Amino acid sequence: MQRVLVTGSEGFIGKNLCPYLEKRGIEVIPYDIKFGGNLPPLNGVDAVIHLGANSSTTETDLKKILNENFISSGTLYQLCAAMDVKFQYASSASVYGLAETFEEDQFCIPLSPYAYSKYMFDNWLLNENHPYQGFRYFNVYGPHEEHKGDQASPITKFVKQVQEHGEIKVFRGKASRDFVHVEDVCEVHYRMLHHDDSGIFNVGTGNSVSFRDIADKMAENSGAKVKQIAMPEKLKGQYQKFTQADITKLTSVIGDIQWKQVLECI
Repeated sequence: MQRVLVTGSEGFIGKNLCPYLEKRGIEVIPYDIKFGGNLPPLNGVDAVIHLGANSSTTETDLKKILNENFISSGTLYQLCAAMDVKFQYASSASVYGLAETFEEDQFCIPLSPYAYSKYMFDNWLLNENHPYQGFRYFNVYGPHEEHKGDQASPITKFVKQVQEHGEIKVFRGKASRDFVHVEDVCEVHYRMLHHDDSGIFNVGTGNSVSFRDIADKMAENSGAKVKQIAMPEKLKGQYQKFTQADITKLTSVIGDIQWKQVLECI
């Protein structure tokens, strides 16, 4: 694998992935909608990693998000198929909705237009012939996430709250997620570039950690206080209170990863 096009290169994961691949000797062609213009030609490209998307989990315009996440992804996939270019793309653990199990082949009930658009694309590919590798990211955190605002991970939000107010706000009730460091996500992409296995793969640590435990650890390290708050109305009905990736399928292909544990990273 010598030459890889990365869409969404200016986004959170893209800003981490591009230099990660370059350090491993891969020539990266970055592309982002912010650059303007058309997608670079795929001549001489060995793989496309499609990260570009409307990542707003609170977007309510279904037509808009389907165009940006489903139609555009399908068009790019078909172009890769026509040119026999390897295709990786970012899916999301949000497709699992309120499920209590997280296996790639289970039936899912997404709770938001964003999650719905990702699940539609996952399932559309089932009837296609060209191989693909879709990654259902669980809660990714790490550097270059600050620009995401309300869409940032709780980790980044908590850090900002500590710095600005000395107080960490946590929703009332029990909620825990599988938090995966962006560097581990990059490692998954890199390893899978060297495998031909096709399908959907969960990308998480396989462990779930409560928001409260994270807040308490940050408070212990910083001297900040922890305050419980009510969940905003716009999140009710689509909020995943629990996620924990089943990574059996992923590790059967790329082997074990020494996943960074969130309580050791904050």
